[in-house]
Amino acid sequence: MEYRRLGKSGLKVSALSLGSWVTFGKQVGTEDAKTLLRTAFEAGVNFFDNAEGYEAGASEKIMGAAIRELGLPRDHFIVSSKVFWGGDKPTQMGLSAKHVREACDQALARLQVDYLDLYFCHRPDVDTPVEETVRAMHALVMQGKILYWGTSEWDAQRITEAHRVARQEHLTPPVVEQPQYNLFVRGRVEAEYRPLYETYGMGTTTWSPLASGLLTGKYLDGVPEDSRLSLPGYEWLRELLLNEEGQDKLAKVRELKSLANELGISLTHLAIAWCLKNPRVSTVILGASRLSQLQDNLKAIDAVPKLTSEVMAHIDRIMANRPAEPERFGQ
Repeated sequence: MEYRRLGKSGLKVSALSLGSWVTFGKQVGTEDAKTLLRTAFEAGVNFFDNAEGYEAGASEKIMGAAIRELGLPRDHFIVSSKVFWGGDKPTQMGLSAKHVREACDQALARLQVDYLDLYFCHRPDVDTPVEETVRAMHALVMQGKILYWGTSEWDAQRITEAHRVARQEHLTPPVVEQPQYNLFVRGRVEAEYRPLYETYGMGTTTWSPLASGLLTGKYLDGVPEDSRLSLPGYEWLRELLLNEEGQDKLAKVRELKSLANELGISLTHLAIAWCLKNPRVSTVILGASRLSQLQDNLKAIDAVPKLTSEVMAHIDRIMANRPAEPERFGQ
């Protein structure tokens, strides 16, 4: 396993990490979670990602129970939570100082830990001043409840504002952003955030490297019954696949699969390895509902050397979506 600094911080995160969105609490119970966490941990994964909004807290309860029953040493792993969607009451939503504090305490209880290594603002909150949220996060750092904080799917302007407030008021700034990043979603990580890396040393914990399974190739012949797109509540994902844009994506997936075959690797490994080629990516968060799926995805790190500059250029030609002013990588 490779370990990368989380931006300019001193925290070292495994290049591949394990997340729980859609799986823990929906497809995975405590016993299966223990198997997945143990396998990831033994492979060198040291970062486990979670959020209060994942299955209304059930995901954190399952992860916390699994970690406790496995007896993982607390100084061997990194665990996160995110704050935004805590419930249906006005005080259970958003990034107000009240919700930030209470959500943190609730996450600590569900995960059965004394502190969070990373705490993310799950989405921007237009109803709460950035200064209020920065102060709330700083207070949690001072209380020892969190070590680092970050954002998820914030635009560069709002992240810059958070840094400005932190510097002006002598508060703890965000050190990490958690954006979606894959072969179909590139602009934010490669172009929009470029000044953030250079000015503030932001790290990234990227999610959905396989584009909700699209980049595994399993949807080339329809929607399998045991896939994410077949789950209740995820009809919106299925609809996106069936429209004209979705069909265009499937055509590109077929070309990528052909390239992967030429390289002697799977399409899944190509997609994950492509994300890892970007040095601005601190870690790629994997999701898995089955042990075999996780074991296979972890092997993607071995495919990175096969993605030479020529292969990366070929991928760019297939995708035809390279941002106008991207962060250059894979050369």
